[in-house]
Amino acid sequence: MTALNINSKEHQVDADPSTPVLWALRDSLGLTGTKFGCGAALCGACTVHLNGQAIRSCVTPISAVAGQKITTIEAMSQDKVGKAVQAAWIKHDVAQCGYCQSGQIMSATALLKTNKKPSDADIDSAMAGNICRCGTYVRIRAAIHDAASTLA
Repeated sequence: MTALNINSKEHQVDADPSTPVLWALRDSLGLTGTKFGCGAALCGACTVHLNGQAIRSCVTPISAVAGQKITTIEAMSQDKVGKAVQAAWIKHDVAQCGYCQSGQIMSATALLKTNKKPSDADIDSAMAGNICRCGTYVRIRAAIHDAASTLA
């Protein structure tokens, strides 16, 4: 059993310690908002926060995060920054197919928690690891700027 703090709740996960966080979230805990994309930390669909930092849950073993704070997309509506990002996503019609969006929102939220007024270059750098097959990058950038303005 591995003790995981997910969305401010303690969970006991009965899985091999090498199990990726993604599969503990989805298969053991039923938190399916975090998506599987590539399994190699290249696309960003599986992004969650570990102690406030964006990480790729598909390659992070549960043994590496025991006792630390994991936050998933399911908790973003209770977070001031996450809520502003989600509202901006809706306002700017960012999602098309939607598959990558939980990872995109998690990365954008992590950015805005550390950089209150990001430039286009800051946004491009922070979001570079998140791939959107639909190509909504212009709307993603606009939504991040909008959320930053809302939070200012």
